[in-house]
Amino acid sequence: MSIEVQNITKLYKDQKALNDVSFKVNAAEIVGFLGPNGAGKSTMMKILTTYIEASAGSAVVNGFDITEDKRKVQGSVGYLPEHNPLYTELYVREYLNFNANVYGIAKSRIEEVISLTGLTPEAHKKISQLSKGYRQRVGLANALLHNPDVLILDEPTTGLDPNQLVEIRQLITSIGKEKTVFLSTHIMQEVEAMCDRVIIINKGKIVADKYLKDLRAGQEQIVIVEFDYRVEDAFLLKLPKVKSVKNTHDFIYEITFSTKDDMRSHVFDFAHDNDLKILQLNQKNASLESLFRELTS
Repeated sequence: MSIEVQNITKLYKDQKALNDVSFKVNAAEIVGFLGPNGAGKSTMMKILTTYIEASAGSAVVNGFDITEDKRKVQGSVGYLPEHNPLYTELYVREYLNFNANVYGIAKSRIEEVISLTGLTPEAHKKISQLSKGYRQRVGLANALLHNPDVLILDEPTTGLDPNQLVEIRQLITSIGKEKTVFLSTHIMQEVEAMCDRVIIINKGKIVADKYLKDLRAGQEQIVIVEFDYRVEDAFLLKLPKVKSVKNTHDFIYEITFSTKDDMRSHVFDFAHDNDLKILQLNQKNASLESLFRELTS
């Protein structure tokens, strides 16, 4: 077990940011900590990384108690806070070298994490010169520098453009093949793209803990498609097993199918047969959407 939380409560004066929270995260698992803004996600992560203390309850990370073994917890966890704190006047290698000295680790590890996080083309630059996406990569490189067993990532994709989103998602998914990743987000598509399991928190309480594979077993799915020009709903309704069609914006459509089978190939064939170009084609878990709305509204 990589993370075990038991009855954690956090009070800020009279306000309960966390209310008797308990959950477990297994080794080599990517778990999405999902909830609306202000639900308590960041507070939980700060407690697990020993940045702040809980008002009540206990937690163990990598076998180390967050109260009794703070240094050992810190040494076994890589943490990327929501607001990525970087010394922007330093060069990328200079910044990582500074942190390598703090951890007392070999300088050869710096080049390893630069390569791992795709920073090589930008490693000669000052951090202030980097895009938001590359700054997030620097934060991830720093979190990985001491080769931790657990990564705790607080809103790792906030503020990224669509291309940067895809790159960071792929990077986190790759890291998750070897390490436990516990990441917070309020965006359900992030959970869909990266996670094995989702824990939903609302108003400081855990309201759901589900594996994505179980949610995907439902008999409904949503395909989001963007064409290069408008299509009449009536034509899309002729696709097999279509339940509904919604034109959400310009040439973007949400097509709900009453089946768990992946229907994106049918949408692709429809576009090909009608001389349409597909600009985006994604799948959304209708069960997760419904669950989130039901539990957090």
